[in-house]
Amino acid sequence: MTASITAPPRALTLHLPRRGEPAPVLPQGKNTAVVVFMAAIHLLALVALLPQFWSVPAVATLLILYWVTACLGVTIGYHRLLSHRAFRLPRWLERFFATCGALSCQHGPIDWVGLHRHHHKFSDTNADHHNSHRGFWWSHMGWMFQPIPAMGAVPRLTGDLAADPYYRWLNTYFLLLQLPLAGLLFWIGTATGAGGWALVLWGIPLRLVLVYHATWLVNSATHRWGYVLHESGDGSRNNPWVAALTFGEGWHNTHHAYPHSARHGWGRRELDLTWLHIKLMQKLGLATQVRLPAPLLSQAQ
Repeated sequence: MTASITAPPRALTLHLPRRGEPAPVLPQGKNTAVVVFMAAIHLLALVALLPQFWSVPAVATLLILYWVTACLGVTIGYHRLLSHRAFRLPRWLERFFATCGALSCQHGPIDWVGLHRHHHKFSDTNADHHNSHRGFWWSHMGWMFQPIPAMGAVPRLTGDLAADPYYRWLNTYFLLLQLPLAGLLFWIGTATGAGGWALVLWGIPLRLVLVYHATWLVNSATHRWGYVLHESGDGSRNNPWVAALTFGEGWHNTHHAYPHSARHGWGRRELDLTWLHIKLMQKLGLATQVRLPAPLLSQAQ
């Protein structure tokens, strides 16, 4: 296994609070709340797979909400739009995609974006909270079960988002969004005869588990398996099967080489469904200031 790279001194500076701000308080030992939450969600996902909860409407609910939260929310909203500002949208539409991201239960937008920007600054060094050199389990999900020092850097990396009161609210109350969603799914399932609990179980815990692991594979699998097209300075790889599960996020080596690009997959063999969404919004006049790297711009000319 490749030895971990030492992070530059600025990693420590980012973790210091600004003048007049209190130092972040990190939990000691295991992050018990995360451990309990993840155990409960995975258990409920197994309950959803019991035969009495299976139905075509339940599967349709899962697929639709997987697209809404994984593609529209995490990939478009949290990642390419808010984290990297790879394109711009009207404020109302930007907030819609951020809300879809919050429905994924992967932190609120401020914390998610801050941790992701931190990851790019220190990818695969000892300051990277999901440093892939610490093993597959750690980079996939083990890092969440411990205190995360990188949380101390979030305020310094997210001033643009923290200035928005809606994002501050969403960052605090993102978990509560599952309650109205559960109520809506239960009502639809009961009214249509599809089964209220079936739609709730397939639309929330089972969907969350699938979106979680698909997202985490970008941190783990694409830093272990795949091919390298660009010099990115870390262990990132382009992985076709992760790209298929994550609407194009698996073209991770390209993303780390060109992090502010709205397009990750290059060429016909690297299908990037998220880029097709962005391109459609651009044609509709919704997406502006779409950023692409010089090699792609030269190919288009």
